[in-house]
Amino acid sequence: MTAKYATTCGVCASAVSPGEEIARSGERWAHAACAGSAGSGAARTRSAKATKATKPPRPDMPAAEGALEVWTDGACSGNPGPGGWAWATREGRQDSGGEPGTTNQRMEIRAALEAVRALDGPLVVVSDSTYVVNCFRDGWWKGWIARGWTTSAKKPVVSRDLWEPLITLVNDRGDVSFRWTKGHSGDEMNDLVDRLAVEQSKAVAATS
Repeated sequence: MTAKYATTCGVCASAVSPGEEIARSGERWAHAACAGSAGSGAARTRSAKATKATKPPRPDMPAAEGALEVWTDGACSGNPGPGGWAWATREGRQDSGGEPGTTNQRMEIRAALEAVRALDGPLVVVSDSTYVVNCFRDGWWKGWIARGWTTSAKKPVVSRDLWEPLITLVNDRGDVSFRWTKGHSGDEMNDLVDRLAVEQSKAVAATS
């Protein structure tokens, strides 16, 4: 089967992109090739550790000189369910919002879209969503557009209504790059936007 959302391989610990072939490896999803060659639980552990030890870190996208950093995040209670999005800069600018009946992936995209819409000048969008970051770092959007907004698995791109304006805006501006950060790992700005997005999700739930 193919991955519907971006995730992490349970064997090699690298990113799994939407549309990639995946299979069960124990209790986790993994690249189909990884799952087929993982072997026993001990072998999977050794394979993952070896990959982490030898695989170089993914390079960041080039950023324009003097670019403003903005952290973005999305949250959702249930999937779908009431959700929230937020963005914030280190100097104090921020915004957040929420909507009912949404998903975490949509809120991650919405947060990036709202940040790019609101902030002028060179920008680095810092997100803990590999789905958002890899779309631009790995150029997924080029294939989507070339195939008429379908994935490599010939499925319609999920959340096109948010992706299309975000991709168009980023390309028109030419001064926006994306950088991944690990969530809940001590990044104070990531923690801030996470908290704001969760608050919005709870506020939507309370009024639904």
